[in-house]
Amino acid sequence: MKKFSMVFMGLFLVIGMGQSFASTANNQIFSVDNVNGKITAKSVEKAFNESGMQVDVNNNMNSIFEKRYKKVYHKSYNLAIFRNNELVTKLAKKYPTIGLITPLSMSIYSDDAKNTINVSTLSLEGMARITKIPATDPDLIAYAKLLDAALHKALPNGKYLPKGKSTKESDKKLTTDFTTEFELEDGMTIIEAKESFEEEFAGEIGPVGFLVPKLYKLQENVFKKNGDYDFYDTYSIIRFNVIFPVSKNHPDAGSYAPFSLAIYKKKGDDTVHISYPSIDNWIDDLGITDKAVIAEVKKTQDMMSGILAELTE
Repeated sequence: MKKFSMVFMGLFLVIGMGQSFASTANNQIFSVDNVNGKITAKSVEKAFNESGMQVDVNNNMNSIFEKRYKKVYHKSYNLAIFRNNELVTKLAKKYPTIGLITPLSMSIYSDDAKNTINVSTLSLEGMARITKIPATDPDLIAYAKLLDAALHKALPNGKYLPKGKSTKESDKKLTTDFTTEFELEDGMTIIEAKESFEEEFAGEIGPVGFLVPKLYKLQENVFKKNGDYDFYDTYSIIRFNVIFPVSKNHPDAGSYAPFSLAIYKKKGDDTVHISYPSIDNWIDDLGITDKAVIAEVKKTQDMMSGILAELTE
């Protein structure tokens, strides 16, 4: 594409998509013209897999929204989760907080009024901010570069949308964190205690609308030779009643949802750590202004933190 055409395309995207569709420091939107419809959520998944980013779930949310709410907001809207085991393992040796973005998430979306297809993901800065891993860490940089390569393969000739206005500085905690200790009954192993806790957790979140697209037992199935942990599990969690209203004006919310919740215990330490990225930070990060949507976001945060507070007392 010639330089003039590239500039024109960039201006079209900024004008046509509006401020809420711009990239931010923490959230990046990769976009390309798709007038022929050749690029789909499935082709994006294939490109990611071929680039070393394993896509584990790629859900057509329009199908779900149509059945549940009898309407959709976008021509196409998918939420997907993905990871790279090698880099996650390397980072976990240094930073247990990598579980807060394991798996990473993305939204893949297009609209009737535009011929573009877009993929929204966390940027390097966004990944570093949530995990408190230095943005200069070579393995985190490698993770961001791998993501960048996957996006370019999935959307050839695509571009990151220009940065919009800076996200509002939030006074909320970036993550919601709990600690507890598992009491072992006679003959019970620490793994059995963890499984009992997780069964109770699943029993609490299910009835109030949270779903778990994927559970990762990282210590068992990914880390393997990394003997730092007795266990390390992460949950990919979503609640349709919050992502549906948020996605209307902020389809790029797929960078944050499904969100990842980490449960881990280091060897030689009795403390069990449980953390997830605070859901109410979506409000400032995405620039949500609709009062009803804000209320639903806050409700979702309060529900999850309340359940965990009760379970870790």
